[in-house]
Amino acid sequence: MAEREHVRVAVVGSGFGGLGAAVRLRREGVTDFVVLERADSVGGTWRDNSYPGCACDVPSHLYSFSFAPNPDWPRTFSGQQHIRAYLEHVTDVFRLRPHIRFNSEVQRMTWNAERLCWDIETSAGNLSADLVVSATGPLSDPKTPDIPGLDSFPGKVFHSARWDHDFDLRGKRVAMVGTGASAIQIVPSIQPQVERLTLFQRTPPWVLPRVDRAISGVERSLHRALPLTAQLRRGLLWGIRELQVQAFTKRPNELGLIEQLAKRNMARSIKDPALRAKLTPDYRIGCKRILLSSEYYPALAQPNVDLVASGLSEIRGSTLVAADGSEAEVDAIVFGTGFHVTDMPIADRVVGPEGQTLAESWKGGMEALRGASAAGFPNWMTIIGPNTGLGNSSMILMIESQLNYMADFVKQLNVLGGRAALDARPSAVHAWNRRVQERMKRTVWNTGGCTSWYLDASGRNTTVWPGTTTEFRRATRRVDLAEYELLRAPAEKIATSEDAKSKDSKSQDGKSQDGNAKSGKSKDAKSGVTA
Repeated sequence: MAEREHVRVAVVGSGFGGLGAAVRLRREGVTDFVVLERADSVGGTWRDNSYPGCACDVPSHLYSFSFAPNPDWPRTFSGQQHIRAYLEHVTDVFRLRPHIRFNSEVQRMTWNAERLCWDIETSAGNLSADLVVSATGPLSDPKTPDIPGLDSFPGKVFHSARWDHDFDLRGKRVAMVGTGASAIQIVPSIQPQVERLTLFQRTPPWVLPRVDRAISGVERSLHRALPLTAQLRRGLLWGIRELQVQAFTKRPNELGLIEQLAKRNMARSIKDPALRAKLTPDYRIGCKRILLSSEYYPALAQPNVDLVASGLSEIRGSTLVAADGSEAEVDAIVFGTGFHVTDMPIADRVVGPEGQTLAESWKGGMEALRGASAAGFPNWMTIIGPNTGLGNSSMILMIESQLNYMADFVKQLNVLGGRAALDARPSAVHAWNRRVQERMKRTVWNTGGCTSWYLDASGRNTTVWPGTTTEFRRATRRVDLAEYELLRAPAEKIATSEDAKSKDSKSQDGKSQDGNAKSGKSKDAKSGVTA
């Protein structure tokens, strides 16, 4: 039987988290690693989400790696194609392609307690790794609601994250299900093309204008010639968002002024009082993610758009039935219904030493030490893990903080030497999670009066970080070994025990031969070692 391939580190996923981990590993001198990617190209969520109008709601110069600034962003808010091109560029500049294995979907990762490594099964073959860094991301697996009759719908059905570019929407009657970040970009993009657009809304979002513009050639030239100007621009964008955090996490009532701005933004485009009433949220702004669009409301005011404010409840043939009994005949359904965030599918594929999956361990809710390490799963780390999400700033900042933690984790393993593993102590994980959840109690995400995708099935917020990115950076600067249990391979434990016995025997022999145990103790004391 051929020996299983073994690597020092296996990274799962090649989005921002996975590529960032690969770059950081190389910078730390680790070259014995692979990046396992289920698709045929890099990009993660920015590869999968290619729907019309797809763009980022974080400014371009903040939504990029600090170690890979891009002076040539074409717009203040980048489109999907620009971000994906950026990730391809990072892959090439840092020479990551030799490490990436495309079309290699991880099917199962099982902890090998004898060898202290992870046995990994993929669609392209098997391997093992000392350390696994899971960077699959929370926005990687689409969630489609279980609507009665959906299976018998005769038309076209797809999720926004799996857009069917071969299907022509022109002249079609289209249903858009959901009013989240994807939907408010899709609606104005397809509205001019379709015959009729029916938007099924369960909960209206708060929407502010998206002040987007082209970045001039002069600005780009300046950033290329003087990189410090781009750093200052990034720093300003970051600082503004750090100052905003207090309102989200400690003083939600201060967000009332922002609500008034959002209502004025709506009133400028929506003149119909009845429609305006349907679009006005009844919860505090910020409880759900604040959405940015200058085209969403104008599109809803067009004569070929219908807003159904009670949500989709049933499908009868090509007829979609809302909860209020209203009906709409459609040719295609587009689901903009989000992702498996609080029940990440990768957790079903991670098996610990006792045969328990990570999903089973997280049955009561996701929790990980400093957003990275789960108790009972040694040498396994996640990027963008539990309670590392943001409601108002760039996730790249959080990713880079977790990369610092990952780098120190690798350093600690190297210092320990031999076959070693670090397993987060349950007490440390629970203590960290208690502190996070205690801080979460007064945040707008928990007190704002909404039900969002930040909350798990039990209503606990396992998604968002209740503080500033600066606080998280401090919390993840170093690995505290006191929060981990050190594991050694059985063979090494035996060897260590035998070495100790041998040393003890030699020590006893020395005492009997020269009787100078006292002088030996004195020498040890001088060297700072207790005898």
